[in-house]
Amino acid sequence: MQQRKLKVGVICYPSLGGSGVVATELGLKMADRGHEMHYITSSKPFRFLDAHPNIQFHEVTIEGYAVFKYPPYDIALANRIAQVIESESLDVLHVHYAVPHAISAVLAKDMANSSIGIITTLHGTDVTILGHDPALKNTLSYGINKSDRVTAVSRSLRNETIELLNPITPIETIYNFIDEEKYYPHEATHIREELGIMPDERVIIHISNFRKVKRIPDIIESFRRVDKRLKAKLLLVGEGPELFDLQEFVNEQGLQDDILFTGKRDDLPALLSSSDVMLLLSEKEAFGLVLLEAFACGVPAVATAIGGIPEVVDDGRNGFLVALGDVQAVADRVTQLLTDSELHGKMKKHAIETVIHDFSSDQIVLQYEALYYEVAAMRR
Repeated sequence: MQQRKLKVGVICYPSLGGSGVVATELGLKMADRGHEMHYITSSKPFRFLDAHPNIQFHEVTIEGYAVFKYPPYDIALANRIAQVIESESLDVLHVHYAVPHAISAVLAKDMANSSIGIITTLHGTDVTILGHDPALKNTLSYGINKSDRVTAVSRSLRNETIELLNPITPIETIYNFIDEEKYYPHEATHIREELGIMPDERVIIHISNFRKVKRIPDIIESFRRVDKRLKAKLLLVGEGPELFDLQEFVNEQGLQDDILFTGKRDDLPALLSSSDVMLLLSEKEAFGLVLLEAFACGVPAVATAIGGIPEVVDDGRNGFLVALGDVQAVADRVTQLLTDSELHGKMKKHAIETVIHDFSSDQIVLQYEALYYEVAAMRR
């Protein structure tokens, strides 16, 4: 017998970060499957440029009151969630990040006098940073333990959460995924022409929000050490708090002609398809969604063997893993990839296969859908 379609409340950051991408891609896939998805956020999630008949947006507005030093977003969010639970007769809440979103969802559930189930997805920093903060550790535990189901985007993050917090609620690993209809090898000659990259130059790419945790100076130093016989360019794609210092550093090193800061771009599949190697040298990374995006476009990676990265990068098959901070090893592996066309071709093939076989959106969306039905049935 066919199961009825669900009404799902989604609470996430409407941003370009990995959690925002996954939350919106999942919502679009669920909406395509006939479920009603209700996004309760401070602004419209960035992917919802075109209206979908099964997606609704409920804005959280924050009033300024003199008594508050800072606007109480978590309280305003809880109030809006409670309103939507009642007005839309939601079946389940899916919140991305335990703090503050799970806390707001728990409060909203109580405010609405509802038995609605709460699924919390942990994406990384809510555990890897807040879990080590004595002022927030108990709050994080509370949000997790008050959830009916908890998922983590990698086994590494799941294990770290259990070790740090010893939660009551079991944690299930459900991996991230990407939109395969968007990320695939594109013809990208125009990108190279736009950026002034010569036909005989190889391209190394890094995409992030330029925070210290991404260790972009390691990327720059690794690039500087890549075999000088190679003609290569490094693309640094994105923006963030480290941007100005990184630009100054590149100028000081005299690398401004070979390291290109592209800013934020909407054409990531084309940028990736014009590249030969992806670098991700972070010191913390719960999953590394950008690795999947690169793999889908046929770009092998050199990445640090930390967090959830080894669950995505199969060392020697679709890329190489290196120790944190070992810039010479990075340079050696990049040089190896850029000088051995047979090796690069095999890794390119295996990178695409990784996305298809291990991180298919179809199989991961079905895992979430089964979880939605389970929690909705539990609480009905």
